Amino acid sequence: MGEQPIFSTRAHVFQIDPNTKKNWVPTSKHAVTVSYFYDSTRNVYRIISLDGSKAIINSTITPNMTFTKTSQKFGQWADSRANTVYGLGFSSEHHLSKFAEKFQEFKEAARLAKEKSQEKMELTSTPSQESAGGDLQSPLTPESINGTDDERTPDVTQNSEPRAEPTQNALPFSHRYRGVPLECSSAISKHWEAELATLKGNNAKLTAALLESTANVKQWKQQLAAYQEEAERLHKRVTELECVSSQANAVHTHKTELNQTIQELEETLKVKEEEIERLKQEIANARELQEQRDSLTQKLQEVEIRNKDLEGQLSDLEQRLEKSHNEQEAFRSNLKTLLEILDGKIFELTELRDNLAKLLECS
Repeated sequence: MGEQPIFSTRAHVFQIDPNTKKNWVPTSKHAVTVSYFYDSTRNVYRIISLDGSKAIINSTITPNMTFTKTSQKFGQWADSRANTVYGLGFSSEHHLSKFAEKFQEFKEAARLAKEKSQEKMELTSTPSQESAGGDLQSPLTPESINGTDDERTPDVTQNSEPRAEPTQNALPFSHRYRGVPLECSSAISKHWEAELATLKGNNAKLTAALLESTANVKQWKQQLAAYQEEAERLHKRVTELECVSSQANAVHTHKTELNQTIQELEETLKVKEEEIERLKQEIANARELQEQRDSLTQKLQEVEIRNKDLEGQLSDLEQRLEKSHNEQEAFRSNLKTLLEILDGKIFELTELRDNLAKLLECS
């Protein structure tokens, strides 16, 4: 086929509201494929987008079009042929910039193609104008065929001189045809009269034929305009069908890619669900650990309180132990003193015993 896609992207398609000329009306429920097409036979660039089998964008790029970025992800252009304004919403600023660059590139290519076609038309039309000559400069009218009143009068007068003014022409005829019999001059006059009648008849026929051809030309122009409109409509229909058929493979490929993407997303969703279940289990375990932590914290606080109580008791016991130890030390000191005194007393008693024993022995 002559028309092939040369660049494609995906975007949400909008058209300006024909009533308000202010609000945007979405023409697609979701993002669709928007493609640049190039027709090599006609040297034409077009923007086409299909929603199913319906063409929601069919815009021919012309040199006077302008693509305007109205935001980071939205752009628009006006199509005077379709009498509307198209808007495209992209998923990212990069896609918008890429589409705008392609629009400017193909717009420049369309301008160059138009200039070349105009040059070719001028070159082809120049020889035909030179060959036509005066026919193009002086159109075919009844006056041009029959002549104007001023132009026709001399011819008719000249052709009718033998009948209208015989006295003036008698002398030239007599001089020109001196020696010619009268029957011959009469035959020549009849011949000229017959020629004049023939010319008048031919003139009337040509005038009637011209009037009839002028009426036919008007009718043919009307029929030609109707045929051109019908041809344009059929061409648009053929172009739409060509676009549908040319995008069939692209749509099928895109559908396959979407199915693969859906499968990948389903697998990813399953993985995410498993991960969510695992995270829920971890959250439950974390809650149990939190409860255990809170219980242990409470127990630790209770143990700390008991520890403080025990520390107080230990301090009291230490004080008591120290006091008891001091008392034991004092008791030991007193006991030692008593032992020392007792030892002295025992020693004295021993000496007393020994003395008594000696006294007994002596007595």
